[in-house]
Amino acid sequence: MKISDLKFDDKGLITCVVQDEATKDVLMVAYMNEESIKRTLEKGTTWFWSRSRQEYWNKGATSGNMQEVVRLMYDCDADCLLATVRQGGKGACHTGNWTCFYRELTL
Repeated sequence: MKISDLKFDDKGLITCVVQDEATKDVLMVAYMNEESIKRTLEKGTTWFWSRSRQEYWNKGATSGNMQEVVRLMYDCDADCLLATVRQGGKGACHTGNWTCFYRELTL
């Protein structure tokens, strides 16, 4: 499949779920556009589009918590990506936690 065959939203973005290869933990969710997907595939580390800053960011470039991409998959509807990575450093979350999903919602 080609990148152009993916189903991007009206802002040109597609959701990307990031999963650790070894632990299978869901580390984070971020957004990609066509260019960030190309950068990810070419460079072998995750690149995303920051909706708040309106710029590209290479996950871990500042913190050292780089994500080496093992595989980049797409779902059956071609509207969501799954990046399987080798998570470097202390983890994926900007709070210092291994995963962004460290809090549980209760009733």
